[in-house]
Amino acid sequence: MINIAASTVIAFVISIVIGPFLIPMLRRLKIGQSIREIGPNWHSKKSGTPTMGGIIFILGAAIATLILARDQKVMILLLSSIAFGIIGFIDDFIKVVMKRNLGLTASQKFTAQLIVSVVFVAALYYLGYVDTKIYIPFVPYKIDLSWIYMFFTVFVVMGTVNSVNLTDGLDGLASSITVVVSIFFTAAAFLLKETNAAIFSASITGGCLGFLIFNRYPAKVFMGDTGSLFLGGAIAGLAVLLKLPLALVIVGGVYLAETLSVILQVISFKTTGKRIFKMSPLHHHFEMLGWKETKVVAVFTAVTILLSIAGFIGIRYLI
Repeated sequence: MINIAASTVIAFVISIVIGPFLIPMLRRLKIGQSIREIGPNWHSKKSGTPTMGGIIFILGAAIATLILARDQKVMILLLSSIAFGIIGFIDDFIKVVMKRNLGLTASQKFTAQLIVSVVFVAALYYLGYVDTKIYIPFVPYKIDLSWIYMFFTVFVVMGTVNSVNLTDGLDGLASSITVVVSIFFTAAAFLLKETNAAIFSASITGGCLGFLIFNRYPAKVFMGDTGSLFLGGAIAGLAVLLKLPLALVIVGGVYLAETLSVILQVISFKTTGKRIFKMSPLHHHFEMLGWKETKVVAVFTAVTILLSIAGFIGIRYLI
């Protein structure tokens, strides 16, 4: 418990120390966010806000983990999360430095994420840290996925990474939701006696809390794909390592809803010519309904808290 708490504090302190140095540096280098035209028109005022700020909590979480949890499986988890962050960094670099607003192409992103996902899951499996069984929430046993396991877990990892990326569309939204989700996984890891995984998850909590000081409305910095892909990789990795990908569907319900809103919007428009939502992802729909940005963040975070409580109840059989 002491190390878990210490990990949170260390990551938090490092984040709030790094922020005041990194943000002005990003501003001087003119590493500012470009606001896409398909978003709400009032978001245009955010154009130029420094991005790639995810570096703040990545450093905080990485340093805290290296100090307190130098365990092989957690190092695999940390490295895979950083690898996703690097993909995001390259995407951000292309957007803000090379001035190509869409960054990496869809095929480039998919290929890079697929490679990292497969290597991560295969490493955990072949080193014996996971098998083909996963926990089922609300029931006291596991299900053996057999040969489907690799395909399923890779799908979960890639789906989560991109879902967190889609959720990062409002000041403080992705970081606030991830704070709650990472607290859930910290508690789950502790219950499963995966102390080092709990330390890593707690470092994500601390790093995001520190980042929120700069990212809450009105944001002084955005995490960029650098941060959102790292967080997605970290959360998905924890779910795979702890054999809780089905629990992630519950506690990460907001991530899932954001992704489904985009998928449903595209299908509906292409098949009927009509839109289901006023704008997707889902957080923009509520903005278009007249909700203030802060209200959307508060409600989505509150929903995640409720979902995490439900998820925790669902894994009580693991105690």
